Amino acid sequence: MKFTAEKAKKRLFISLLCITYVIMLIVCAGVWFITLPGLNNINSHLAPAFAAAMIGILFLVGFGILGMLFGVKGWPLPTIFKKQTYKLLNVLYYIVLSAGKIIGIDRRRIEASYVAVSNTIVRNRNLKVPADRLLVVTPHCLQLHTCPHRITTDPSNCKRCGGCNIGDLVTLAEKIGFHFFVVTGGTLARQKVMEIRPQAVVAVACERDLASGIQDVYPIPSVGVMNIRPNGPCFNTKVDIEEFKRAIMEIIDLPESDLIPQEKEN
Repeated sequence: MKFTAEKAKKRLFISLLCITYVIMLIVCAGVWFITLPGLNNINSHLAPAFAAAMIGILFLVGFGILGMLFGVKGWPLPTIFKKQTYKLLNVLYYIVLSAGKIIGIDRRRIEASYVAVSNTIVRNRNLKVPADRLLVVTPHCLQLHTCPHRITTDPSNCKRCGGCNIGDLVTLAEKIGFHFFVVTGGTLARQKVMEIRPQAVVAVACERDLASGIQDVYPIPSVGVMNIRPNGPCFNTKVDIEEFKRAIMEIIDLPESDLIPQEKEN
């Protein structure tokens, strides 16, 4: 069921991309026919040059969308095109948001779909980085709101009482060696990226923060793990630890046994 839901999420963004592309084709054709007489009057070479430029842009966009379709379907894509597909995804994100707004699709659904597509493209790039070059950031709402211990300055202040997921993530960070920070917002997250200069980022957050975060850290590849909000947004949120472990595995390629936290010794 989860796999089907994930595919449905990705289909939404890809569908909006295709609609956007069709609109681009129509607009470009209209611009071409309107400007053709004037371009010919100015210089006979302007019209062919303008047409070549439009065709080139449309080809690149169309090829990028095709690459995303390959990613959603799980079909192999030549390595040389994987990075370019990721770049195009981030360039077209705001255009897709605008198209969704015109159609009347909820922004959060589009953001969730964008994160799912982005995760797939990053996964298909088969990136592998050392654990100490991976940065993990989570929102402060993941901490139990009644907890008296300040962890936004130092996650190791967590007492690992089991009241929230922070203790699990701190244990994984210590065991595996990735950088882990709890942030209060996008500004602090960007500061940590500039400070650590990671080769990859894994973030836990809501749709909005993940989508904006992926844009903020680009071109650094980032994977988003959606948080769980049993009490509503920004309050005592949670994360699926198994899903988080899978995200880590895809980037630092550790044996499954290394991702199982060891119990504390008495």
